[in-house]
Amino acid sequence: MPVHLDDTLNFEQGPIRPPSEARSLLLRFTRNCPWNKCKFCPVYKRRTFSRRTVEEIKADIDAAATMREQIVALSQEMGEGGQVSQAVVNHVFSNPRLSDAFRNVAAWLYYGTGAVFIQDANNLVMKPEALVEALKHLRARIPEVERITTYARSSTAAQRTVEELKMIREAGLDRVHIGLETGYDPLLKFMKKGVTAEKQIKGGQNVKAAGMELSEYVMPGLGGRKWWKEHATATAQVLNQIDPDFIRLRTLRVPDRIELYQDVQSGEFEKPSDDEVAAEIRLFIETLDGIHSYLASDHIMNLIETVEGRLPEDKPKMLALLDSYLEMPDRDRLMYRLCRRMGRCREPRDLERPGMRDQLGAALKQVETQGDPDAILNEMADSMV
Repeated sequence: MPVHLDDTLNFEQGPIRPPSEARSLLLRFTRNCPWNKCKFCPVYKRRTFSRRTVEEIKADIDAAATMREQIVALSQEMGEGGQVSQAVVNHVFSNPRLSDAFRNVAAWLYYGTGAVFIQDANNLVMKPEALVEALKHLRARIPEVERITTYARSSTAAQRTVEELKMIREAGLDRVHIGLETGYDPLLKFMKKGVTAEKQIKGGQNVKAAGMELSEYVMPGLGGRKWWKEHATATAQVLNQIDPDFIRLRTLRVPDRIELYQDVQSGEFEKPSDDEVAAEIRLFIETLDGIHSYLASDHIMNLIETVEGRLPEDKPKMLALLDSYLEMPDRDRLMYRLCRRMGRCREPRDLERPGMRDQLGAALKQVETQGDPDAILNEMADSMV
């Protein structure tokens, strides 16, 4: 009897996940963000936070497990020996009646990462016993699961005891992603982040003490022109006390749909230029000290994607890369920025690829006929949010 892929199967998924979880299975444990007031954030706005019941979460996990069983059976039928090959994935994706969740399971099995990302913004807000029950069920029902990660707020991690977090870790949560953004208290208050530097430190230290991997997100540009130095140094000093496994850069962008846009329009917040943000990142990295984090710039919004490496040994390399941009002639920096916004460059030396300067020079002249190139490039960057 031919394998039947049940097109009634579905499970709930949230709107976002970290870029590092692009090949993860996505399961939603809570809906939206319980804080949802940050001026710089475009996500979850006009959406109400709610907690899903353990029964709802288990039902979604069971649906994903059934999809997994049907896809593996399809592989057997297609002569692929249970391996989810490109042919199997194509078969699933070519069926328009199947849910996006079904496609997510097929792609996840194909990539074989074993990684699951549980959504939405702050799953540590769940009662620890409920989160533990859901995590254990996930581990039990889907054998390919190797790593489970989630977003969390540092204020919630600070409120959880290390013993509670250890219990959650033992149930299967391996990594926590926290949006630190800044460690400068006046800026945290201005941006309505709802946390202090002290709580940022305690939350991060609690996660580490529980044995979980910790990924902290920093937002270059968030201090504007007023507080850029304080933002860079205070954030580095907070991270020096946490020593997270990962530090990930996510440069500020200000599309017109976020609250901060109104402050830009009124003049209360002055956006820094790309060059100023590069100088800020340099000061930030220079101030990081005594930690062993891996720093990554893994997002299209960042100007130089290859500013990355293990601290402390790769710090000189990262600083030299930033200097290579900051020391470029003005027009070369404009060309590089255009190249980056077009998705064709990852680092300054990409300009030296054969024919690249000629192509970009012509493209930049075209941009200049439309108005101020700096403003146009900023608009291109903001549109990526």
